[in-house]
Amino acid sequence: MTQAPTTPAEIVTTESQLSSALEHIARSRTVAIDLESNGFHRYPERICLLQIAVPDGIYIVDPLTVAAMAPLGAVLADASVEKVFHSADYDIRSLDREWGFRVANLFDTGIAAAFTGSERLGLGSILEEHLQVSVPKEKKLQRSDWTLRPLNQESLEYAASDVRHLIDLREALGRKLAELQRLEWAEEEFVRMTRVRYTRPDPETDFLNMKGALGMDGRQLAVLKSLVEFREREARRMDRAYFRVIPDSALIELAMDPAADLAKVLGLGRYAHHPQANGLVKALQAGVNGPVFRRPAPTRPRWPRVTSAERDIIEDRLRALKGWRTDHSKAFKMDPALVWPAVSLERLAHEPDTLQAELAAPEVRRWQVKVFGASLEKKLAVMAAEPEGRGDGHAADGEQGDAPEGAAPA
Repeated sequence: MTQAPTTPAEIVTTESQLSSALEHIARSRTVAIDLESNGFHRYPERICLLQIAVPDGIYIVDPLTVAAMAPLGAVLADASVEKVFHSADYDIRSLDREWGFRVANLFDTGIAAAFTGSERLGLGSILEEHLQVSVPKEKKLQRSDWTLRPLNQESLEYAASDVRHLIDLREALGRKLAELQRLEWAEEEFVRMTRVRYTRPDPETDFLNMKGALGMDGRQLAVLKSLVEFREREARRMDRAYFRVIPDSALIELAMDPAADLAKVLGLGRYAHHPQANGLVKALQAGVNGPVFRRPAPTRPRWPRVTSAERDIIEDRLRALKGWRTDHSKAFKMDPALVWPAVSLERLAHEPDTLQAELAAPEVRRWQVKVFGASLEKKLAVMAAEPEGRGDGHAADGEQGDAPEGAAPA
């Protein structure tokens, strides 16, 4: 294992510096990008640093001082320049939230590594596995408040290390994917990733996802909603991450028992005592005295009512389909979730005659249809010919571990 060398990064703090840097960056065929945000400390969250690497240099852009970031958006949207991210979902959503930027021509090293069979998908683990490079990470810097200035050299090196080897890693993973005949699979996932967008939280319903909210009645939910709204106002006023204001567990406890002694509720801190308790008490009263909250209708498909025997058959089908997926994941040394979407298997367990429609479902990838579609059709046919309820959870005899035609197991 080799220690990562440290190439100095250029700090970009003005529009003119950004313009000069982007002229250089745009001439590169491949550009590596990462970002640092302050969501662990501040609210609302924002991007505080952008790290950009090209084969002959690294730039660290400070968007807290560079007001005009639009030129960077043009580079990100340029399909002639490949952008390398690691596990890009969060970054792409953040770029959309912050500036409405779009990313074209993406290579995601996290997705690529998953398709090569890597089990540990953190950047450090992938660098060690595929490049034999070690990048030490100080735990105290992993959750830094990147809003604070000036940035010390240790923080700047931490940020730069996230992109320093991404281009080399992209090349290594690209070669491995081509060797495994899986590059096309990964490329479809890359395109899908570029289409993700930031979705603003819905204050009317998002609180229903809090741990502990599921079993609450309408009155308790009304109290919880009022408390969450109070915390939101406080978080914005203080520019502090909402879980650092009052943790979810404390809000759940108060919603369940609005008359609880505030001094005995863990996590309330200053809000358990006067004068900070005044706003919290008002929020409690508003929830207790206001309208009862009514849960919205579930958005998941509602299947027709079935008998107990029919339910057993459906569960056996799903178990068998998951067994089929597991057999192929072992043969290809990939995570089962990559073989076929679980939601699709659930629908087929309920309606096994709908495979043709399922092959066109938005969750199902074209590469999955090409590689695994025939095998899945065969599995459903075998299941249909078996006595109802057998469902042993594994592929039919002779099918387990078989590689679908045209594919190359790892």
